Amino acid sequence: MMVETVLSRSVRLICASGLALGMHTALAQSTDEAPIQRVEITGSSIKRISAEGALPVQTLSKLQIEQSGATNVADLIATLPSMQGFTTSSMSVNGGGGGLQTASIHAIGEGYTLVLLNGRRLAPSTSGSTVNLASIPLAAVERVEILTDGANTLYGSDAIAGVVNFILKKNQTDAIIEASYNQPRSSGGTTSTASISKGWGDLDKDGFNILLSASHDESTASYAKDQPFSQSGVIPFYANGKAYSLYQLSSNSIPGTATVKYTKADGTASSVAFSPNLLATGACNGANLFKVGNRCLYDYAATVENTPGLRRDSGFASVNIKVNENTNFFAEGLISSFSNTAQYAAPAQPLGLPLSSPLYAKYITPYLTKLGVPAGATVNSVTMNLRLVDAGGRADEYKTVAKHAAFGFDGSYKGFDWRTAYTHSENKQTDTAAGGYMSLNMFDALVAAGKFDPFAPPGTSQAVLAPAVLHNEFSVTKSKIDMLQASASTEVFKMPAGVAQLALGADFTQQKYSEAPDAFSQGQNKQQPNFTDAIVGGGAGALPIDAKRNNWGTYGELLLPVLKNMDLTVSGRYDDFSAVTNNQNFDTDGNLIAPGKQGESASKATYKVALRWNPVESVLIRGSYGTGFKAPTMTNIVKPLVNGGSSAFHACPITSASDPRFKLCNPGSSEYGLLSGGNAATGAGALRPEQSKQATLGIRIEPVSNLSIGFDWWDVKLRDQIQTLSEDLVFNNPAVYDSLLRTYFDPIQKQNVLVAALTPFNLASSHYQGIDWDHSYKVNTALGKAALQWTGTFMSKAEQTTPGTGLEKNIGRFNSYSDVTFRWISKLTASLNTGRFTHALTANYHSGYTDQVYNEDDSVVREVLADGSLGNYVPITRQVSSYTTFDWQTKAQLAKNFTLTGGIKNLADIAPPFTIRNAGGGNQSGYDGRYADPLGRQFYLNASYKF
Repeated sequence: MMVETVLSRSVRLICASGLALGMHTALAQSTDEAPIQRVEITGSSIKRISAEGALPVQTLSKLQIEQSGATNVADLIATLPSMQGFTTSSMSVNGGGGGLQTASIHAIGEGYTLVLLNGRRLAPSTSGSTVNLASIPLAAVERVEILTDGANTLYGSDAIAGVVNFILKKNQTDAIIEASYNQPRSSGGTTSTASISKGWGDLDKDGFNILLSASHDESTASYAKDQPFSQSGVIPFYANGKAYSLYQLSSNSIPGTATVKYTKADGTASSVAFSPNLLATGACNGANLFKVGNRCLYDYAATVENTPGLRRDSGFASVNIKVNENTNFFAEGLISSFSNTAQYAAPAQPLGLPLSSPLYAKYITPYLTKLGVPAGATVNSVTMNLRLVDAGGRADEYKTVAKHAAFGFDGSYKGFDWRTAYTHSENKQTDTAAGGYMSLNMFDALVAAGKFDPFAPPGTSQAVLAPAVLHNEFSVTKSKIDMLQASASTEVFKMPAGVAQLALGADFTQQKYSEAPDAFSQGQNKQQPNFTDAIVGGGAGALPIDAKRNNWGTYGELLLPVLKNMDLTVSGRYDDFSAVTNNQNFDTDGNLIAPGKQGESASKATYKVALRWNPVESVLIRGSYGTGFKAPTMTNIVKPLVNGGSSAFHACPITSASDPRFKLCNPGSSEYGLLSGGNAATGAGALRPEQSKQATLGIRIEPVSNLSIGFDWWDVKLRDQIQTLSEDLVFNNPAVYDSLLRTYFDPIQKQNVLVAALTPFNLASSHYQGIDWDHSYKVNTALGKAALQWTGTFMSKAEQTTPGTGLEKNIGRFNSYSDVTFRWISKLTASLNTGRFTHALTANYHSGYTDQVYNEDDSVVREVLADGSLGNYVPITRQVSSYTTFDWQTKAQLAKNFTLTGGIKNLADIAPPFTIRNAGGGNQSGYDGRYADPLGRQFYLNASYKF
């Protein structure tokens, strides 16, 4: 490697989190010390001393990763205060997370946070750039570098929020065996890990290094019924000095409920809902049922998981060879198999009941007059709202197999540092039915034959329904990227304060993405007219996707030593994205078309300017300003308009009785269908790239040798943001969005239903702003070396402007997209190293927020009367309390090659704060698994042996 002629002396390590997360900064100054090797750090293509930099790069070392107590990459990233808005494993309960675990810096979004492996891209889990962190084995990670500033000029247009770069082990020669076990206080949720790695050859001494690593880890599922805060959807609570009860129940019940829609003699439409079994017996017959009026509603929250079962097997291999004094060869490969098995409530399925059915005569006709249906009224339709408990809880096994390979050369030649690399990465995910889902045709046949009575109590039909339960693959999703990269840097000219350095690079990427739903998931669609079956308890009407596109980029970076104590870095990039090639024969409405290009091509130049200044030796000031853009994802463009699942509860948006859609309304607050798809328009209606402006300003102060203080202010603005309208906006403003409220023939219900069609547009602008801080204090005491480390993020702005809604300020509140942005997140760690033992106590803090706002029509919260009985549904606005937990860890170096670490997470067993709305898990109730850990107090033990 090249060696600097004018060296820099770094300031002391600034600890950036309670995980002892290191933020390295530097003070440029001449010295007579020995030459120091230069390395390339995340956020720059110019090699320099690793402590230098004008951008806020945080570094988690292997030791600091171990101190976190995390058992996987996703849990590690989730502990960082700068991370908000990511997908957690618990969100896959009810299918919302789809088996993914992601990263999102500063709540800007996972699609704007670029995840790299050894500085190179991984195949995304989507058609954009979102990477499933579950594919990366923690056992193979040497360190993590997190750039909390836009890096799109170096890495590509999608690195607007920042970069998370996982650096894997390198040049290891020992054999290392590691194992851990984590046990929550309650049953379920245990985690065990085991890994082994071995290296041969020292790259500097022997000229080569070969490293092999393998690991296995798994976590068992935990269940809502085992925790008092999640064991029911009926939870008493106090707010504003009054007593209330959450009453989050489902009309999809067992014995089934019925919704009868009819037309009176005067032509007006009406409806009535009831439980025939309740009217016949006077009681709710079955588990998890609550009587509300003439219905028995189902407590689905009592039957679901809090955290899913996880399993991961992975292997990593790398080869590094010093070809000669100035040239190195590298090759690396990673394969990972990860499964997330998430189980939620039994199938909740509205099904149409023909008026000619014997069930209609037996269970509907006898009660119509009693329920106030006038004589002469015409019954238009009957819907059975069922909870098919005897089929079992619905479960999906999301299995992801990731393969990643890269090879290339790097070295120096005549004053140039250069690198070339080729990367192939692919990701295959299957969604397999693991319980609960059923074939609609087989189920209908059982009902028609009288073998299953949907209005009878549960508990006797398991064997009857078993033949209809599905075990097939619902869908297979594949993502691939092939990437060529080349870059070089050199000293270009001398300046009074030093030598300017220039880096140039280019890359080419081809990305492919496909979705292949099975016949059940597709249901009644144009490409399979003879297939009429569908999934009971799941979606229907899916359509395949097969798309690809190319993009190339070129960039340059110039480092200018303006003064002896000031560096200026100027960088720029040009990206070009082709239009998307769609190889399927369907447009966004499912119509047959010829395959070809869809959407528009996109290209743009972006730039960044960064400054690092040391006015005095103990102070570092740095700042940056840049622009960016992000092209639409391929599914933003080519995804056909398909069934998008169910909405939250809404009042019917159709208010005119003369509107034909009014007959499709449900009584009170109810779930309706959603359609989702892409926008394949060209010309004026085509999706345009999103554009951004990013700025940072930071200061690092070291007034004395053992105290470091650091603040980084950051600001990100996005415009032309691609989003769908929120369902709340569409349902609450039907006059404005009437064209999106449509009639849709549901292949499962086999009848028309009311749906909202949500497709993407360039309709939003966003503004995010805040301050990250990282401070540390170290002191020697009579007991050993003590340290105090504090890191956190303060969000001053998280705003979005969309049509119809206007400016929505999202900090500290449950917003219309069902997300929360916390104003304060911080970690504070106190540690003591006595030599053989290291003890650490960490406090983790999330600020409170305003809960989901409900009114009486939403039928979610009931008032508690003075005699303890429940009154009417009422409107409510309340605050979710802040969330603070404490962790303890003791690490013992029992022998030179043997380390044992024990710890307790959530030392005081603090329960998650109560909330009346959880959109993160869907079926979970009483808490929000995206923001709080439901496992409570956990005990863990880690062991490491090196030989």
